[in-house]
Amino acid sequence: MNESLSFLSIPVLIGWLLLPISFFAVAVFSNWTRNPLKLRHCWRISEGLLLATLATTGIVGVLLLLDAWLIDTGLPEMGARLGLYPDALAVWMGVMVAFIGWVILRYARDYLAGDPARETFLPWFLTTLACVLLLVFTDHMLVLAGAWIGVSLALHQLLTLYGDRPEARLAAAQKFIASRLGDVCVIASVLLLWSHYGTFRLPEMIEGGAVVGQSSATLTLASVLLAVAAILKCAQIPFHGWLLRVMEAPTPVSALLHAGVINLGGFLWLRLFPVFEGFTAGHALLLVVGGGTALIAVLTMMTQTSVKHALAWSTISQMGFMLFEIALGAYVLALLHLLAHSLYKAHSFLASGRTVKVSAISFHSGSATGGNIMLAGAGAALATLILWLWPDLVEGKSVLAGLLVLAVTSVIVGIPSGASARTRALVMAMALMLVPLYGALHAVLGGVFGAHQAMLPPLEASIFAWGILIALAMFSVLILVASQTRAVRVLQTRFSQGLRLEQPFEQITRKLASDALNVPHKTRDHLSGYPATAGERS
Repeated sequence: MNESLSFLSIPVLIGWLLLPISFFAVAVFSNWTRNPLKLRHCWRISEGLLLATLATTGIVGVLLLLDAWLIDTGLPEMGARLGLYPDALAVWMGVMVAFIGWVILRYARDYLAGDPARETFLPWFLTTLACVLLLVFTDHMLVLAGAWIGVSLALHQLLTLYGDRPEARLAAAQKFIASRLGDVCVIASVLLLWSHYGTFRLPEMIEGGAVVGQSSATLTLASVLLAVAAILKCAQIPFHGWLLRVMEAPTPVSALLHAGVINLGGFLWLRLFPVFEGFTAGHALLLVVGGGTALIAVLTMMTQTSVKHALAWSTISQMGFMLFEIALGAYVLALLHLLAHSLYKAHSFLASGRTVKVSAISFHSGSATGGNIMLAGAGAALATLILWLWPDLVEGKSVLAGLLVLAVTSVIVGIPSGASARTRALVMAMALMLVPLYGALHAVLGGVFGAHQAMLPPLEASIFAWGILIALAMFSVLILVASQTRAVRVLQTRFSQGLRLEQPFEQITRKLASDALNVPHKTRDHLSGYPATAGERS
């Protein structure tokens, strides 16, 4: 071990550990004090702590690179002594959480100026971020489970900032019920993993897998429980109703939820998949639910006339695709999807005024012309040719190639009808650049999971995945090119309401939540979540 770098690693890791604790400390103080000057200092200190987290996580990443390529820094070994898991996944997630947290906090400082909810927002926002960072940094499964629960409890306080709004309180209570079910699944799966491996430390579980074995009924049940927890956290069908109803919270809270917290179901699997062997029952559940959700949510999003519902369905569909990719063993693609979605969705909510304007153009411009369809077909053919010539771009997995071709096609189809020939050519070129761009990003992130990233799904899983992609393509084309036919209008009407698949779970949670909050029946009936009265339409 190089002594000088070992001496550097110790304070860096201690700082990495103390930063989430510092968030808790500032949160407690800001919740206690009523001095306006001290509260302003708390906001500035919080921004500084987030920048410090960004910088410290970056230094950890540099030390990891040095440890892998040049000299022994002792970073992983010292991290284990502190209960930390300093690996590439923690670094990428830590950078993303700190950056998006800093952006949201800067936005909220002005957005909530003069709002009575401002004093409550800061402590619970910091508590949520602290729990997320602990979840990302820890190597202990009990700490991970506790942080998972803490994130949900702190977010609940943010979703109920406006306690005088019964709709917001009822929607938050529905999410609270769904989150508690997810908590039970996480705790039970952690105990099952401990029962199998005899330890709560994740590195020891991974190392012991080769000795103890990674195949048993205990692990199978643990994988299913983790899949259910991820499905609940990611608002997948049929547990998605609460996400459509939490728009009462202020914009910074919506950005935090859609850009950060809702992704944690995917992170949980990216962190824990090495403790399982190959394609598990949990993978199968994620494939069916994630794939089905992605299909229904995309088609529902295409039929929305309310921008806020379109954004919510966009999040649901993207989370479905992320879990779908995890189920197929495309862990690098799922991580890339998680990071890109977080940045995109944070921008969408924080620039919501512009989003409404652009979305209105998209809804009413009639962009899906015959010319667009032909251009999209040409783009799909070129993308297919590129991936056929360089299959390593998608790890040789045909389903991933299909996903990428679908992404290229959707970009081209969305070109506004009044666009010039130059604009069309530019958009098509940019869409095709998604293929080599994905290859480059995959190369950058390819080392995150090391030797654990290879997992080939069984033939049945690949056939099901292809069925989802083909169905998505066919229904999308029907909605775009035959929207005036009677059959497609009926289809649009059904999908505009998400096929009402949330109703069974929705009715149960709404009754429990409304009874607990003493919400009148008239208010309950108002929260249908569907869509678009004239006043809601953009």
